[in-house]
Amino acid sequence: MSAAVTPTELLIAVIARLLAGCGHVAVGASSPIPGSGALLARALSGDSMRISVLGSRRHSFFTNGGVELFDLAAQGRIDAFFLGGGQIDGRGNINLVGTGQYPRTDVRWPGSFGSAYLYFLVPRVILFREEHTRRVMVPMVDFVSAPGVSDPGIHRPGGPHALVTGLGLFAFDKDRARFRLESVHPGHTLEEVLDNTGFEFDRPQRAPVTPLPDERVLALIRRDVRAQIADAYPRFAATLAAA
Repeated sequence: MSAAVTPTELLIAVIARLLAGCGHVAVGASSPIPGSGALLARALSGDSMRISVLGSRRHSFFTNGGVELFDLAAQGRIDAFFLGGGQIDGRGNINLVGTGQYPRTDVRWPGSFGSAYLYFLVPRVILFREEHTRRVMVPMVDFVSAPGVSDPGIHRPGGPHALVTGLGLFAFDKDRARFRLESVHPGHTLEEVLDNTGFEFDRPQRAPVTPLPDERVLALIRRDVRAQIADAYPRFAATLAAA
């Protein structure tokens, strides 16, 4: 191993594991780590996985961006997508609008765009947010841009599958409408996760440590993924160590 595993490399590896078995993974804008995780998952699958990275010329067959993304999602032809939020709560609700009482929000964010649409249609939505603080992981979002769960009888093939943060990995239990802590990243503790999470979640008595990527996976990240993600995110690619 040429250098210690960085937090970014760990997150890329975690995301890649969550995408195992997918046929088509789509990645939205401003998502270099999810995009890298998808490219790693494809490399580990023997290049059998289709990857569509918005904003990339090499890793997307879209000619009209979001329009085709939405069409494919409606047809059930996208297996996984990524969403984030300025706020995320324990029921998987995300807020992309702002904080405070809507419409007079104290802080304004870019907006929901098609997040609710994709949240309902894509079966494996991975919530991703590096910052894991009580400012982000809140008891209840101030504005529901996209709901994590729906009432019985509502057709919804999609929804939250997992939550990946800078502190740990959570799975989402759709029946119970709550997260379960799967692992804590190396260098962090369960107490740190509890202190920085505003919502309740299920957890084992002793939380496992998120496994580090092995030397083969690290080499793929630092060589293949680094070169490929540079098409859409050259500055991000420059921060990845070269193999």
